[in-house]
Amino acid sequence: MIGALAGDIIGSVYEWHNIKTKAFPLFSSKCFFTDDSILTVALADTILSGTPYVENLKKFYHWYTNGGYGGRFCHCAQSQRIY
Repeated sequence: MIGALAGDIIGSVYEWHNIKTKAFPLFSSKCFFTDDSILTVALADTILSGTPYVENLKKFYHWYTNGGYGGRFCHCAQSQRIY
């Protein structure tokens, strides 16, 4: 879990700018968590709490609306609001 979240945050600044080197800073002031981290935590919470996963994904979406979700996910998450 920690590795997935760290990888998402570290890679956030490179997601649309592929780099070809292994010499880059792991964390910078421009790093941020993305929808990948948000939904990973939502699913972990589902496993731990037993909350239905669709309900949890929508709830986390509404808590973190600026996560960079894809358009289709946003459309589905906004339908029949559950949170």
